[in-house]
Amino acid sequence: VIWIRFSLLCITLLWHSQGVAAQKIDFNFHVRPLLSDRCFACHGPDEQARKASLRLDTPEGLLGKRKSGKPIVLPRQRAESELWRRITTTDPEDLMPPSESHLKLSPNEIETLGQWIDQGAAYRKHWAFNPIEKVELPSQAADGSVNEIDRFIRAELANRGLAPSPETSREQWLRRVAFDLTGLPPSLEQLDLFLADKSPDAHSNAVDALLHSNAYGERMASEWLDLARYADTYGYQSDADRDMSAWRDWVIDSFNRNMPWDQFILWQLAGDLLPSPSREQYLATAFNRLHRQTNEGGSIEEEFRAEYVADRVHTAGTAFFGLTLECSRCHDHKYDPISQKDYYRLAAFFNNIDESGLYSHFTQATPTPTLLLYKEGQEEKHRELLARKAEADRALQMAGLRADADLETLRAAHAIKDVLPLPSPVAAYSFDAIVTNRFLNQANSNQTATLSDGPVLTQGVLSNAVLFSGDNSVTLKGSGQFRRTDPFTISTWIRPTEQQPRAVLVHRSRAWTDSGSRGYEVVLDEGRPSFALIHFWPGNAIAIRSRRSVTLHTWTHLTVTYDGSSRAGGMRIYINGELTESEVVRDILHRAEWGDADANGLELTLAGRFRDSGFKGGSMDELKVFDLQLTSSEVRALHTNSDSVKAGTDAELRELHRSRMHEGYRKALAEARKAHEEENTLAGTIRQIMVMKELPHRRTTYLLKRGAYDSPGEAVEPGTPEGILPLSPELPRNRLGLAKWAIDPKNPLTARVAVNRIWKIHFGHGLSATVEDFGAQGQLPTHPALLDWLARRFIESGWDRKALHRLIVLSATYRQSSSGTAESHQKDPENRWYSRGPKHRLSAEQIRDQALAISGLLVPRIGGPSVKPYQPPGVWEEAGTGKTYNRDKGEALYRRSLYTFWRRTAPPPSMLTFDATSREVCTAKRESTSTPLQALVLLNDVQFIEASRVLAEDLLIKHPSGLEPRINEAFRRLSSRQPSQRELGVLLKLFQEQHDYYQARPKEAEALLSQGDKPRNKDLRPEELAATTLLVSSLMNHDEFSNKR
Repeated sequence: VIWIRFSLLCITLLWHSQGVAAQKIDFNFHVRPLLSDRCFACHGPDEQARKASLRLDTPEGLLGKRKSGKPIVLPRQRAESELWRRITTTDPEDLMPPSESHLKLSPNEIETLGQWIDQGAAYRKHWAFNPIEKVELPSQAADGSVNEIDRFIRAELANRGLAPSPETSREQWLRRVAFDLTGLPPSLEQLDLFLADKSPDAHSNAVDALLHSNAYGERMASEWLDLARYADTYGYQSDADRDMSAWRDWVIDSFNRNMPWDQFILWQLAGDLLPSPSREQYLATAFNRLHRQTNEGGSIEEEFRAEYVADRVHTAGTAFFGLTLECSRCHDHKYDPISQKDYYRLAAFFNNIDESGLYSHFTQATPTPTLLLYKEGQEEKHRELLARKAEADRALQMAGLRADADLETLRAAHAIKDVLPLPSPVAAYSFDAIVTNRFLNQANSNQTATLSDGPVLTQGVLSNAVLFSGDNSVTLKGSGQFRRTDPFTISTWIRPTEQQPRAVLVHRSRAWTDSGSRGYEVVLDEGRPSFALIHFWPGNAIAIRSRRSVTLHTWTHLTVTYDGSSRAGGMRIYINGELTESEVVRDILHRAEWGDADANGLELTLAGRFRDSGFKGGSMDELKVFDLQLTSSEVRALHTNSDSVKAGTDAELRELHRSRMHEGYRKALAEARKAHEEENTLAGTIRQIMVMKELPHRRTTYLLKRGAYDSPGEAVEPGTPEGILPLSPELPRNRLGLAKWAIDPKNPLTARVAVNRIWKIHFGHGLSATVEDFGAQGQLPTHPALLDWLARRFIESGWDRKALHRLIVLSATYRQSSSGTAESHQKDPENRWYSRGPKHRLSAEQIRDQALAISGLLVPRIGGPSVKPYQPPGVWEEAGTGKTYNRDKGEALYRRSLYTFWRRTAPPPSMLTFDATSREVCTAKRESTSTPLQALVLLNDVQFIEASRVLAEDLLIKHPSGLEPRINEAFRRLSSRQPSQRELGVLLKLFQEQHDYYQARPKEAEALLSQGDKPRNKDLRPEELAATTLLVSSLMNHDEFSNKR
């Protein structure tokens, strides 16, 4: 039986070999795809998955000597090659791929491998990882070629026995190119102007006009938003709103200015690292912050911070390099030369900003790092207030020097007061007794402290103290409501009994995970007192930490003071009355530290906080709050429970004299505080946007075992995959170095990926169909020489996108009719060889925008925040995020779809129906579906019904008595051509039927015409307007309305 099976296999292979005998076998285009698909999972780059220590993805693995002796492939020795033996054997134990893998080589594929061996087994690096070499044009220009693109395409058509299709009509070409370059149909005026232009430059003139339209930038931005995963919400379950529209406006403007593509990449990856970066360059880096974020209960901050870093790696990999880098997060890539170490070396570039893994649950604070987005006049006013604040600080410094000089004069005259009373607190709690679940405030009887979850009394320093379990707390209502410009002091006695990693002592904030304790706090950090004021941790906060720990089971007097300067230098920590040496943890605070959280009733709280570690087993006694910064000598008096203050050193005397006795200094201090308050007030009104700003010192990045945030392995340095292009030693090891590596002309991927995507815009698919994957699992380009020629030209043109668009749309290839012959459809069913012009469905955005444009409803304003047009009720509510959709009114209903508010958990449903993405992750290619629901959207969605009615009104006004002219214009607006006589006849009949129907049913006509906010023209007869509306609506369901031909 085995002999019969082997004989049949030999006969089969012999038969197939006759069919491919004359074929020149190319490793990249014939052999690598087979090895990648059937062999690399077990014998590829992934070391952990590799079996028998055999690699088939490298020349060494295929052609080098093995421990057993000879190579697995012997060039020109098919029968002696182990590879050949394994793929042709009838022994199931030796057969490769093994049967349990459910992978199988066909006889034709086996023969391809055999012929490759016969022809010398030449190995080539994966096509996309080879340098982009200069490509020679096909030797002879085919008839009808307009430019170089046609020479490549027509040479391949000739090789395949195919002929190009004739040129499409001028109307259809203009419609095609208008959608491709602007996302909108040509207006009747544009059509007439083009058709009247009989000059040789008519086509190029039309293209130039479209490229100079502002709509061009909107069209190209729409493509980029999918890749950039742009949305107006954070995503995940809470899916709170956020506004990143300023970055979208920058993208539109960049495309309209034809910013060179290498600069577009450079600014987005590393604009903040350029020399003296501009605000625009900072803004561009918001690209890296468009990923999803969370604030949900139970979320671990560091886990999600690691997710954000990973998302940046994946997005850059797909958007710029066409690589599936996510496959290397947990192990070496199974198919491409990207190791897990390479992945984390790339992650190191994106792991160096001062960010939190959680955004604010209780406030609208923008996660750091941020960029201020000034409205008109704000920047100049802010600059003025910052200058005034700096001047006031300098005046205060000078006042201090004068105060010191005056002190020496008083000393000489023996007129200095050496004893002063201790300032009175604004809140004082002795914790001696609990009165109806409250502690009394000895400084203000109108304010009391409320106990939560039963803290109890225990022995204190002087009398009783309050003992906490770690799960309970005390709330001091009305106390400690300070702003970042207010000086204050808080002191208390504490007695910790457990060595906790973290223990909350005093805070005015909502939750630890809320922007990292947004507000102010005093905590024990591994036993060391820490004091912080926080707008958004960690990038907008000031914080210091004592270098000294407090002693367990011992009463310690702890005091923190703050001078209202918004600087860490204005914060102090005292232990038992003595200033303790502290380290600065953070020193950037430029916004109100609580601000909008005040509306939620924030109160000063002791020993516990939502989602934080309480003061377990700890006691507190004698808490006092002051609305000024106590001096060192005053803190000492507070510690000794003395009512009088006496300076112990010259430095303390100078401090005391400045703060309490010198009128000039006190007046300067009041002026400085006023200047700080004015700047703080304005700062709180300025919008912010998330951007990138590098930490001053590189954060260590670790290889995470299995991709888990809490399983760090070896530390790695920033770097790039060696198998693609080594990072030049001359480049910095930061995002700027990565960006320059990306745009290096020697990088084999960046230009190819960009050109392939631009080609897809025009033809519906790339020269390589897998625009998202240029790795070994991606599809080979149909015209590799053309792709490389275009990529090289793109680089040499200065990365000029408009020039590339122009070249493509003016080519004879692009200008072909999309109809094609029967032979064309048979031999080239997917138009992969471009035997006819492009034809594919328009995008979701283009379909809606077209309806607005042809009806005259479209508001062409560029940029601005997202808008909320019509949407079926209940969509947001069903998503379970607790959000309600409140649609806009007026012009906002008619903006381009690019500006539609994008909620990740509930994207715009009509656009989702037409295959728009949720934008939760970077998406390089939308899937294309065809469903009955799409027709229902065009027929029933209020946006399309209203557009049909408004266009119908216009047609009736223009052609009050001529039905045929009315139909002709409607047809032309919706398809850019005149209807045929047959089409006209069908539409005339349709109109008459609908006219009769609505004439007999006026209430139904009224219901149809009342849809949408745009007031209807009451001067038009309802039955005629309704019939014309249905006529237009029917045309919107015509194939030519939703498809580009």
